[in-house]
Amino acid sequence: MPPAAQCRRHGGGHRAALGLVVDALLEAGFSVVPIHPNVVKATRPRYRSQGGKSDASDASLLANQLRSLLQSFWPGAAEVFADVDSPIALAFILRYPTPESASRLGPQRMAAFCAQHACSGRRSAQELLERLHQAPIIALGELEMEAKGELALSLARTLDRLVDQIRLLTSRIEHHVGSIDDGRILMCFPRAGRICAAQILAELGSVRQRFDSDEHLAAEAGVAPVTYASGNSKAMTFRWACHHRLRAALNCMADNSRHANAWAASVYAKARGRGCDHPHAIRILSRAWLRVIWRAWTDRKSYDPALHGGAQLVLKTAGG
Repeated sequence: MPPAAQCRRHGGGHRAALGLVVDALLEAGFSVVPIHPNVVKATRPRYRSQGGKSDASDASLLANQLRSLLQSFWPGAAEVFADVDSPIALAFILRYPTPESASRLGPQRMAAFCAQHACSGRRSAQELLERLHQAPIIALGELEMEAKGELALSLARTLDRLVDQIRLLTSRIEHHVGSIDDGRILMCFPRAGRICAAQILAELGSVRQRFDSDEHLAAEAGVAPVTYASGNSKAMTFRWACHHRLRAALNCMADNSRHANAWAASVYAKARGRGCDHPHAIRILSRAWLRVIWRAWTDRKSYDPALHGGAQLVLKTAGG
């Protein structure tokens, strides 16, 4: 079949087949599924309030599209595994894109499938089959079922490659951040982890002179409120204009830290006790952590809980 005809078969026009790369892929036996960038672009406003773009957000949008599609004709495939964009779930959809393709799937075949894809989850093959069969059955015509199965295959193939690339990039980030001094400084904070530390470090950079003080950094990161004063009146409000990625990374670290650090848990609990909601309390904790991060970053020294006065006070209070 000519490349142009093959591309039209998957929904593309003649222009898509004119590219040398597309022609080479088709002639090599690969299936080329044209997905216009506007398809993903048009769905972004539905799932988030800001216009940023990333591979991770696109993967999330495609996963939502795949789940919605499966719910319309093959709900069991969306429910058998916890996350529809996990490697095992995508492998299942690629192997069983329609209910008919899984009609002969029994406990032994499910167990063999899980073993083939190194899935050692908490649920047995029989339990997975029960989840599959407990889902509603959607009655559709043969042509509609086949068409939706092809769409599911296309989305699963795209997601599979995207998720795999994200995994490889994440692995490289984790390796790199642990090999540099500033990365090790940030990783030493409670529950910072490699990815969160890498996100903070990427936004901080290595030039300490960028920020005059921890107050300057807190304002830049959006974890300190904006103060309005006029005459005898004074008010504080949320800081909208800031470095949003840095704030998100600091808030992620702060939220994680309260589960492993008594001082962080105490700061968070006191903020909630004053009537702050969860996001506000996390920002307060982020601001508290930023003072410590600033000192460790500027001194180029790892975090030492024994030198953290607030943490030691909480430990003494708890012990006494």
